[in-house]
Amino acid sequence: MDLLLNTVQSYDWGSVTALPRLMGTAPSGHPQAELWMGAHPAAPSRVPRAREPLPLDQVIAADPLAELGADTLRRFGPRLPFLLKLLAADAPLSVQVHPDLAQARAGFALEDALGVPLTAPHRNYRDAHHKPEMFVALDRFQGLCGFRAPRQCADLLDTLRVPALDPHASTLRALPEARALAEVFTAFLAPPAGLVDAVTRAVEAAAGRGGPYQADFVAYAGVARAHPGDPGLLPALMLRHIVLEPGEALFLGAGIPHAYLSGLGVEIMASSDNVLRCGLTSKHVDAAELVKVVRFTAMPTRVLTPREEDGEEAYPAPVDDFRLSRFRLRPDQPARRLPAGAPQILLCVDGEAEVTAASGAVRIGPGRSVYVPAASEVSLTGAGTVFRATVGMGGAGKQDRTYADSRTADRA
Repeated sequence: MDLLLNTVQSYDWGSVTALPRLMGTAPSGHPQAELWMGAHPAAPSRVPRAREPLPLDQVIAADPLAELGADTLRRFGPRLPFLLKLLAADAPLSVQVHPDLAQARAGFALEDALGVPLTAPHRNYRDAHHKPEMFVALDRFQGLCGFRAPRQCADLLDTLRVPALDPHASTLRALPEARALAEVFTAFLAPPAGLVDAVTRAVEAAAGRGGPYQADFVAYAGVARAHPGDPGLLPALMLRHIVLEPGEALFLGAGIPHAYLSGLGVEIMASSDNVLRCGLTSKHVDAAELVKVVRFTAMPTRVLTPREEDGEEAYPAPVDDFRLSRFRLRPDQPARRLPAGAPQILLCVDGEAEVTAASGAVRIGPGRSVYVPAASEVSLTGAGTVFRATVGMGGAGKQDRTYADSRTADRA
């Protein structure tokens, strides 16, 4: 096993204090948004296996069978299929969606055939992989996720009292769900002059009026202040405002528009860079490609809670690229044995844990993590909370039962 040396990503939307406070380090004075743990080539973790720490992607490439195990290698090739992060948002991220696997493969191949450089700012598909995600809150967390039901969305637009929105509210009430959402969403991507400013003023006013959508309008007002004049405010109005309490989670599948607003948490995803943005960003927005990927359905947003599985609290997801679970360790408990067979990353978020292998033991505190190759069996003891990221066991559809252990984020 290896104690990981990880990269902090300093995006503008990150918190100046949240990650340093968790890790017990001095703030840099700049936003610290994400701590990456994994083998993504953009910022691979490093492991101390030589005179100088080696990037984990290079370590895996040198001996993929020992590092990943035969099953992971067969299913995903010579790459770690998941990326684990600590994420600290102090301002809204862009509204975005991710493609499914077929869309990612086709889009990547087409842009390659057209000669679009991988680093081009207008490139949509930077690899041939999908990017499902799961986020677990460590403190109170706010975000936007999934479409409201069309009639509920129409009621919210009416509450703003902006006459230019009235035709869109009528569309949402008159047409079938998928067509209604698609037509209004597409129109909001290219609004007429003056509409964003009018909606910004209306959102601020509605946030102070009370009523059933007040909490939503308070969140949207924060979005508008963080991204003044950005047309992404309009499609954001179509998305449900959700709040996670510590320990609660969201799973974000392909085609589901979403944005994180504020809070600290653990995020796991398939290891991919494929993001199509809808707004609240200075980056490229490809409206034509975006509407091909977005799923125009108002499925309920499920807030998940962990499920007890053989001594660990699991957050199963309907994909095989990753599996995320949590151990809440106590000194009076016996050691938790984690068998060999698949690669693992163990991340401590509070307290202290000891990870023991045949080669020795490593202690980790908040924000520290350990990589365990597939060939190693380890045990876990301590007093604190440790998240375990590994590869799904296959047959992801069987994991859908977790959604029974959830609450609906819908207001109506």
